[in-house]
Amino acid sequence: MEKTKVGIVGMGTVGTGVARLLLDHGDRTARHAGRTLWLEHVIVRDVAKPRDVDLPAGLLSNDLDRLLADQQVTLVAQLVGGIEPARTIMLRLLESGKDVVTANKALLAEHGPELFDRARELGRSISFEASVAGGIPIVANISQCFGANQITSIRGILNGTSNFIITKMDQGLGDYTSALKDAQRLGFAEADPTMDVDGTDVAQKLAILSHLAFGVRQHWSEIPRRGIDSVSKLDVDYARQLGYRIKLIAYSEFTGDGLQMFVSPTLVRVGTPLAEVRDNFNAISVVGDAVGRVFYHGQGAGQMPTASAVVADMIDTAVGRARITFQTLKLWSKQESTIAMADPRKLRSGYYLRFQLIDKPGALGQVCTILGNHNISVSDVIQHKADLVDDQNIVPVVVMTHPTTEAQTAAAVEELNRLAIVHPATERLKVLD
Repeated sequence: MEKTKVGIVGMGTVGTGVARLLLDHGDRTARHAGRTLWLEHVIVRDVAKPRDVDLPAGLLSNDLDRLLADQQVTLVAQLVGGIEPARTIMLRLLESGKDVVTANKALLAEHGPELFDRARELGRSISFEASVAGGIPIVANISQCFGANQITSIRGILNGTSNFIITKMDQGLGDYTSALKDAQRLGFAEADPTMDVDGTDVAQKLAILSHLAFGVRQHWSEIPRRGIDSVSKLDVDYARQLGYRIKLIAYSEFTGDGLQMFVSPTLVRVGTPLAEVRDNFNAISVVGDAVGRVFYHGQGAGQMPTASAVVADMIDTAVGRARITFQTLKLWSKQESTIAMADPRKLRSGYYLRFQLIDKPGALGQVCTILGNHNISVSDVIQHKADLVDDQNIVPVVVMTHPTTEAQTAAAVEELNRLAIVHPATERLKVLD
């Protein structure tokens, strides 16, 4: 059978999984590719590091130039994380005449336009299914399978670490700190989990998906975002009492004013698909004007789910489909999107507001008056048992609003926080209905 010689750069968790699939299941990949994907080079920084895969003699090296000079290798899985040296390595691979498959969403979110323009100039391709949602084939579905549709909405849970932590809090198995420690112990969270829990990882993935769906070139850092690192177990419990679960939602929706985007902890009604996504799973809901709503759910990270997506891209590249798709779609091209970004202050949704009120007559009335002055309609009010804080009786009050705008609720909360009866600090979360 014909061979396509391939290489791997970076032998971390995902790289190890890719090597295992290529070496142990070559018959499977050959059946789909019509040729053998023959692993010729594995390039790493430290060749002495123990690895959980048996590599044939002669594959492992720290000499990138050796791979670059091998003209028989036309396809490389570039699995180095971060921005540099990953960017430089990818450019050198492209310039040496190789198509590239990557799982590095941070690199694409930061330097996608540069890398894709250079690949097109050289007649090469970049495939990146594994960069978003691990084993869920969302990139191919949005960029290809929805070709007859105008996508109108993407809503998703795109970070397994955050979802695991929130799930444990919702199940009463600890607060944020203890749930994070559990996630780290089980390998779902890094030693430094900052990018997972502060919303950065999700914003980078949302920027990629929104570009595929809408053509926008919104930099991930410009997407309004908030992570789960400030979510209180108190609010998780109150949300559950109201029939909701808090989830870190990635949201991109085409409205009459343009494209609205955000990443934020959000109340999602129990019983709806996104609310039922548990532990380290990911899910994406996509709406197309012809197909309607489609829901994807599965492992969003982990060695083998992500390796599965990488190898699928390698098969597509070896067959030739990836290059046709890459050159046709003109991803991250200089062509401007016809969809403008909307003012995030005009985003409409319901809101969950939690106040800590000093227990005085008329306190709740003052809150409702200010909300009314900002044209915010209240749908529900729940008053909880008072606690003694700083020698004062403090009453937690939760207010659920009818749909209103981000600007109106922000202004109302700012005014409320100046009241002497409001004990710091007010919590404000969007509600997805």
